[in-house]
Amino acid sequence: MRLRSPWPPHLPAGDTPAAERLADALAGDILGARLNAGDRLPAHRDLAWRLGIGIGSVTRAYGMLERRGLVRSVRGRGTFVASHPGGNGCVIDLSANMPPPMFGDRALARTLSRLARTVDPALFNVYPPVAGHIEHRRIMSHWLAELGVDIAPDGLLLASGAQQALGVALAASRQVARTVLTEDLTYPGMLSLLRQAGLPPQGLAMDACGVLPTALEHALRRNGHGQCVLYVTPTMHNPTTATMDLARRQDVVRLCRAHDALIIEDDVYHCVADDTLPALVTLAPERTFHVSSLSKTLSPGLRIGTLAPPAPFMAAACEALLNSSLMIAPLSYALMAQWMLDGTAVSVRRALRTEARRRRELVLHRLGPHVTPPRHDAFHAWMPMPQEQALRLEAEAARHNVKVTPLAPFMTSPRACGHAGIRLCLGPAPLPDLTEALCRLRALCGEQGKSVT
Repeated sequence: MRLRSPWPPHLPAGDTPAAERLADALAGDILGARLNAGDRLPAHRDLAWRLGIGIGSVTRAYGMLERRGLVRSVRGRGTFVASHPGGNGCVIDLSANMPPPMFGDRALARTLSRLARTVDPALFNVYPPVAGHIEHRRIMSHWLAELGVDIAPDGLLLASGAQQALGVALAASRQVARTVLTEDLTYPGMLSLLRQAGLPPQGLAMDACGVLPTALEHALRRNGHGQCVLYVTPTMHNPTTATMDLARRQDVVRLCRAHDALIIEDDVYHCVADDTLPALVTLAPERTFHVSSLSKTLSPGLRIGTLAPPAPFMAAACEALLNSSLMIAPLSYALMAQWMLDGTAVSVRRALRTEARRRRELVLHRLGPHVTPPRHDAFHAWMPMPQEQALRLEAEAARHNVKVTPLAPFMTSPRACGHAGIRLCLGPAPLPDLTEALCRLRALCGEQGKSVT
């Protein structure tokens, strides 16, 4: 005699297919421990009759759960909750902020084969100029121009990634500025650079459009004329995805001009030309250090960043770049040039935008009101919530084999918790794994019994 299922059938309301809603309801009860390992699920026909849906919808829902590893079917016996739902399986990592891989084995082999016939041996036989070869600076200048950022080749420095470019900008700006201002939550790499330099950052309140002008003006007045450098990410802020609109960008530039403050603009997520959202360096080239990179828009392994310092700081930036003792690998130079000249880079950039849009729509569909709708195409999303709730969700996600980024590395100070939340990185995980991770997070949010606001 078969045991009855302990699951009380219920189907959430909504306009999505019945199979998907049924799978979500069961997944929530399994992950919420309302069903135990080994518990039987209702028979297909009986459940369909009780819920008033087609038997095919039940079959599809059970199939979704089985693919997620939450249930197992036993021929002739029925469907059961898996022994270790979300327990000891592989961890789905949503903590590494990088795009998905776009270069397969054949594409890389083809590029390397072509380079073997055409590469200039001088790239490998001599030290490159401090600022980078002028040919490569021209290529990067053209790349930035396609994104709406016009910088002459001789105004660019090539660095070994954005992190080095930020370090050089910080070192050069310190010649005149003694105080670093930034958003309350900001890029951990910059916070690490500031700690190494012995410069405690001053966090500024922000909203969905980035740093608040009132907070910026107050800090500039308090610290004195010409004493500050402002570090900001105007487009797809990391971690909150906040993006400055045109009015906010103009306010930031106006205030920095009025108080003679420098700006370090982290523009690594800028992936498309948009005249309505000009880079800060376009609005204030005389005081803006513009940092960009290929890691977020082309390939994480291509460690090439750019720095465009204000003209009066070019010599100091070159000296800081030389003293950093890091140089771009010659093979990276060669790959970058080849991909940009043969059109591969543009093709990959477009493909990444399409994939970013696809994953953005997925996270909005799966998490709905729990996530801030990102305004642009990038591979991270933000779940705003109080700090204590963020810590609980991080721990619960880890128990269900989903790794998210802790909040602490982004905080300018222990008190910087007014804009707390969870960052989700959407790039590295394969799409089925990402879908599963988002489903688990949605179930956990529902389990907390409160909406994330």
